[in-house]
Amino acid sequence: MENFFLEGTNKTPQLDFNSNEGRFLIAGRSIPENSIEFYKPLFEWLDNYVSQAKSNTILDVKLEYFNTSSSKCLVEIFRKLEALQQKNDNVLINWFFEEDDEDMQESGEDFQEIIDVKIVLNQMEEED
Repeated sequence: MENFFLEGTNKTPQLDFNSNEGRFLIAGRSIPENSIEFYKPLFEWLDNYVSQAKSNTILDVKLEYFNTSSSKCLVEIFRKLEALQQKNDNVLINWFFEEDDEDMQESGEDFQEIIDVKIVLNQMEEED
């Protein structure tokens, strides 16, 4: 299965989904003009991945900011991982946020309440 990679822009996040390792990354800003159109190829890719997933799947979410329509797409991504977890217990989402970014921390907490996948909240390390 091919990996899924999109370079990030000032409006769209980097999407780096490595099917060989079961390691996924969403990073940057997610404010695309049309979130559903932007994320649709990833949704389709994830549907294929779920049918042939690795024994461990980890998604790192390192978003600086996302808009409301992107949050709906994130829920869709998390729901696909939830479906994977039904078949395979080793699914983890790491939700990263800046130390002083309460909104992103609260978003992670909100996702924890509605998604039946382990979501670990992590403060991002300061970069030198």
